[in-house]
Amino acid sequence: MSTHVAGFNRAVLRWYRAHGRHGLPWQRDRDPYRIWVSEIMLQQTQVVTVIPYYERFILRFPDIARLARASIDTVLDHWTGLGYYARARNLHQAAKLIQHDHGGVFPDTFEAVIALPGIGRSSAGAILSFAYHRRHPVLDGNVRRVLARYFAIQGDPGQVTTQEALWDRASEVLPKTGVRAADFNQAMMDLGATLCTRSAPGCERCPLQRDCEGLASGNPLTFPGRKPRKKIPVKNTVFLIIADANGDIWLEKRPSRGIWGGLW
Repeated sequence: MSTHVAGFNRAVLRWYRAHGRHGLPWQRDRDPYRIWVSEIMLQQTQVVTVIPYYERFILRFPDIARLARASIDTVLDHWTGLGYYARARNLHQAAKLIQHDHGGVFPDTFEAVIALPGIGRSSAGAILSFAYHRRHPVLDGNVRRVLARYFAIQGDPGQVTTQEALWDRASEVLPKTGVRAADFNQAMMDLGATLCTRSAPGCERCPLQRDCEGLASGNPLTFPGRKPRKKIPVKNTVFLIIADANGDIWLEKRPSRGIWGGLW
């Protein structure tokens, strides 16, 4: 491990011990089911919004078996208000698959976890890291923003080349042991959510400010890059109003090309 990477690790973990979030309900134990539910709920939703929904959901479905046995209508009813309902459908379907294919035990290999509905590379890494202390990087929106700014990675994060560069950096800075990797992943997510925010980053309080290339550039907000705006197509339309001798009127819509374009 290079001195630069080791310094990155130490700074992030030191900040996490003092300022990170340690009392979230899914952090009380390393139950992979509860961590899985929380990770799915946290996709595209902030922690403060998720907590009450998570607590009600776990109260009603305390384990994989009861979630798998429930009807999809019951699951959706307990998801109401959280939005992005495909997440709930995928969660329910995955619970059934775990019951059928894994004997009701949440799998502990990357290949098996990522094969479940609704779980991508980052979510799989987070679940395995937090539940089983496996060494897998995480690249949710918060971590992506921290890495893009620190390493001044340009380009739209939705593009393959930019994603690959970010995953490479996420793997590079990840501690070598699983226990430290779990704390580090949580630290990076907390850092992006509470300090290295999208519009008003607290750079003066950031543990990475000394070597942050985005900050050194003078405008860290340019990282990560934005998705290019789609050009709105311009279409011209001609309306032809025709009246006959009896006063009846017809309205006809034609594209403004050919003879009608010439007439108008």
